[in-house]
Amino acid sequence: DLQQLRVYSEQHHFIIYLQSGGPKTIQLFWPPNAPALSYKIANFDVQLDFLPSDFTQVNSSMNNQMIGQAMRLLAPNDTDRILELFCGLGNFSLPMATKAGHVTAVEGEAQLIQRAHHNAQANGMNNIEFFTHDLMTDFSGVSWSQQVFDKMLIDPPRSGALHVAQQLNVFKPKRLVYVSCNPATLARDAEEIVHKQGYRLT
Repeated sequence: DLQQLRVYSEQHHFIIYLQSGGPKTIQLFWPPNAPALSYKIANFDVQLDFLPSDFTQVNSSMNNQMIGQAMRLLAPNDTDRILELFCGLGNFSLPMATKAGHVTAVEGEAQLIQRAHHNAQANGMNNIEFFTHDLMTDFSGVSWSQQVFDKMLIDPPRSGALHVAQQLNVFKPKRLVYVSCNPATLARDAEEIVHKQGYRLT
């Protein structure tokens, strides 16, 4: 079986990883000197490395469109200080950093933050900093939340970002872009953002 996988890899130019158990058992199988997995965000000339177990947007064309739409809504400029919450490995952070003065990006998973930091360095970006913090807990006293931000982007998991929405008064950004994969939690959070935090929904 392994020999057939090697032949398949070589014939079709695939990189093959094997997983014998849980996520921690994932390992490169063939070719043994394969380059890092990566994808490009063409409109912003950035490339992001990732591991097979990392969350990524699998539809690259749609991901490029989604990032472009988010950037049009956020309208970053070179004087903006932007905060991104739930940044993952930098899918929005790095494109934002090509347009903004400074980006602060926060994510709950330390391994994703390591990857995001690596990606920023690999793309020669020095106007972006990353922090690890569980965004379902209070963050009003942590160092990054003490900064002043002009704009903010959040890209939460399906469970949404109600805890973040309830703490928007910590930041009071002029503009907030919310990227959602779940209309139900978006609607719940939008109610908080509009009726209790004073934002206008567009």
